[in-house]
Amino acid sequence: MGLIVLDEYETKRVSGVRPSGGDVAVAESEDLARRITLRWLRGETLDVTAGSHIGVVNLECASIHVRPKLLGSELAVLEMLDYAAGLHALRDLPLVQQLGSGLNLRDLVCLLLTRECDRLLRHGLRRDYLRREEALPVVRGRLLADRQVMRRFGMLDRLECRYDERSADIIDNRLCGAALQVAARGAHDAGVRGRARRLAADFTAVCRLDGFDVRAAADRLTYDRANEHYRNAHRWALMLLGGTSFSSLYASSGGMTHAFMIDMNGLFEDFVIRLLRDAFAGSGVAVRAQESLTRAVRGGVDSYTSIQPDVQLVGQRGAATRRFSVDAKYKLYADKNVAASDLYQSFVYAQAVGGSSETPTAFIAYASDRDVPPKSVSLHRRDGKVAAHVTYVAINVPEVQRSVSRREALFAELRKLMTP
Repeated sequence: MGLIVLDEYETKRVSGVRPSGGDVAVAESEDLARRITLRWLRGETLDVTAGSHIGVVNLECASIHVRPKLLGSELAVLEMLDYAAGLHALRDLPLVQQLGSGLNLRDLVCLLLTRECDRLLRHGLRRDYLRREEALPVVRGRLLADRQVMRRFGMLDRLECRYDERSADIIDNRLCGAALQVAARGAHDAGVRGRARRLAADFTAVCRLDGFDVRAAADRLTYDRANEHYRNAHRWALMLLGGTSFSSLYASSGGMTHAFMIDMNGLFEDFVIRLLRDAFAGSGVAVRAQESLTRAVRGGVDSYTSIQPDVQLVGQRGAATRRFSVDAKYKLYADKNVAASDLYQSFVYAQAVGGSSETPTAFIAYASDRDVPPKSVSLHRRDGKVAAHVTYVAINVPEVQRSVSRREALFAELRKLMTP
């Protein structure tokens, strides 16, 4: 199986790639087409066009790795995810960097999953009381007299009982076990695969995985003092298993063995939201993410449709409440003008979110690989008066992730620019 490596938004044409019937079906699947475009041309030539998703697509004839262009490494993407989602899972980062050198994105997630699950095993797997109902030779718990009469009338060799048993066969452990089995089968690196296999055996020894519904488990997950230490393991597990209801973890999967990719658009949006929340913490400015404006666009007196800025910043200045919108764009606007469509969108947000007492203002936070001064554009009416301002601000993602002091400097800049 050959290796095809390209950057996000890059197109590459590779000859000598003969697809199997399964490869063609995978390439034509609607789910995969939303993340990467694969087309077979004449002469066993594969045309690959990457978009904003980075990660791994495993075919029978080739393995395709889409690398992050802005961040430079898959580990940097996971550091970005770790900060955006508030995981705090990349403890002992030098060790992760040493262990994860040369691993693809999926194998890095498998590695982080095994590290968290190993911690859980050393801590001692959690147990909880589960309700059981079965026929036993002696009474245990409560005798179910009605069921005994209906099922075993006149027979006393077995008694229908209901009892509570302390067991490790609970959702917390089953979710980890299911993800470890996927890692044991799907990891490319032999060391990661072997480690996952050993840990999977430990988990399956105490919990059943047959018939386990990952989606239902994700919907039922809640955390308290008893299982808070499982949170990081669960998030890497859900990411590996396809994201399920944890859409904030950005991963999508085209099946257990075909694709593991992260949507950098969604990740950058959450990264900006987290930066703004940290920047304005304790300042009195409310950071409201993904709050819909249901009556912004109307047809007559009725609501026609809603609009949803990525973030609204709400602050008080005297008796007046001021609001700014912030839209996160994973686009490299450092060397070019903001796209007209993004400007139009932000001008609409400014008008819809801002009040009538001052000129409505909106912001675009875009990804950059270096520091760039903020730039502003204005919307003018025919009489020359300014109808709205849009300021676009560069987020130097590599530097912000690399340096805590640089992140603090960014916080100060954001407060200076965006305080309502």
